[in-house]
Amino acid sequence: MNASTLYSLEHGSACRPPLSRHRLLTAAVVVGLAAWTGVAVAAEGTPSLDEMWQMIQAQQAEIEKLKQQNADLREQVELPVAEVVLPEELPPVAAPEPPGTRIDLSGFAMLDMGYQFNQNDPDWYDVLRPTKLPSFENEFGDDGEFYASVRQSRLGVRSFTPTSMGELKTIFEFELFGTGGDAGQTTFRLRHAWGELGQFGAGQTWSPFMDIDVFPNSVEYWGPNGMVFFRNIQARWTPWSDGDSRFALALERPGASGDAGRFVDRVELSGIQGDFELPDLSGHFRWAQDWGHFQVAGILRDIQWVDQLDDGIELGGSDTGWGVNLSGNLKLGPHVLRGSVVYGEGIQNYMNDATVDIGVKTNFTDPVRPLVGEAIPMLGIVAFLDLNWSDTWTSTVGYSMLDNDLPNGQSPSTFEKGQYALTNLMYHPVPSAFYAVELQWGDRTNFTDGFTSDDTRLQFTAKYNFSQSIGGN
Repeated sequence: MNASTLYSLEHGSACRPPLSRHRLLTAAVVVGLAAWTGVAVAAEGTPSLDEMWQMIQAQQAEIEKLKQQNADLREQVELPVAEVVLPEELPPVAAPEPPGTRIDLSGFAMLDMGYQFNQNDPDWYDVLRPTKLPSFENEFGDDGEFYASVRQSRLGVRSFTPTSMGELKTIFEFELFGTGGDAGQTTFRLRHAWGELGQFGAGQTWSPFMDIDVFPNSVEYWGPNGMVFFRNIQARWTPWSDGDSRFALALERPGASGDAGRFVDRVELSGIQGDFELPDLSGHFRWAQDWGHFQVAGILRDIQWVDQLDDGIELGGSDTGWGVNLSGNLKLGPHVLRGSVVYGEGIQNYMNDATVDIGVKTNFTDPVRPLVGEAIPMLGIVAFLDLNWSDTWTSTVGYSMLDNDLPNGQSPSTFEKGQYALTNLMYHPVPSAFYAVELQWGDRTNFTDGFTSDDTRLQFTAKYNFSQSIGGN
């Protein structure tokens, strides 16, 4: 580079103003880029300052052109933002309607029609109860009788009301099967009058001492005689429950009956009256799983009786009634095995078909108390198999037994042991109706006179269910 060139680089050309620092830097960058990209410039052809300035202007024009193109593209692709106009006040959001009470109305109309080959108490003409079979030859007349009844027909109302403490549940249910003073009649009879909220319930319903799921899929109304079966007035506490598993305790209305046995005609016994100062205490623990369930239940009772006659003989007394009931269901594929074993003393009035709770035992060595009352020990067994062949055909077969261990003061003809068995075939043309034919058998054994009696029945049944839900969300 000669002196004139150096002078030109330092002071610029006489035809334009001197380069600013920015332009000098730009020129240097251009030269560097040219060298980096491998542009070959002969030593004698080094561009002059004017040439470099033209190059810079050309680059600047190209940059401005690209900027304009970029701006044009942006105008083409960018969409205008719509103006959002907000209302001065948004309308309030309506709160969801709280769920209301749901009422379920349900029941069924049912016909039982059949033939009894032997005989039993005519007040119980449409059921098979071993305790109601003859206690001596031809007690109820000749063998053989046709019967028909609609006394199983039922009507029930259930309600479900959401509350801050959980769901409030109630049930009122009636049937037409007269008992007690209405035995043998077709009349309204209360089954359930029950309410439940949270862990507490009160009213009349199944005793915790029983397990209703042991009842087989049969049509004979009264059911297995060796089963605990009692709807009682109670106050119940269920501190733990999980699905169908639970632990429950109840205070139940007390009550018991006694039999003076072979001393029934003694005047001294005419003043005996029951006295119940404490409620019955019952409870159960139930464990339910996919395979079925197991339940252990117990009961404790204080049974007292007073002698109201002032005759120098004291026949009042008391005894403790107690019982343990083991029960459950076992699923065998589509079929269900149901069973229970119950043992106790003085619990007969909790059984499905038993006699009295208290019997008479002789005590002749004591002239003041020649007779004493005793809670009667008993054993009950239930074993049934429900066979579900298909959605339309089912069957049931099974056996039940109740055996009393009677004290020596009972009459020779007193009921001691009863047996019960049945088998059936059911046709379900639709889910809400079925028709069934059932063969039933019962047997009675007396205490000490050696007499037994039995009965066989063939029964046809038609049942039509109905149900309707009202209200709720």
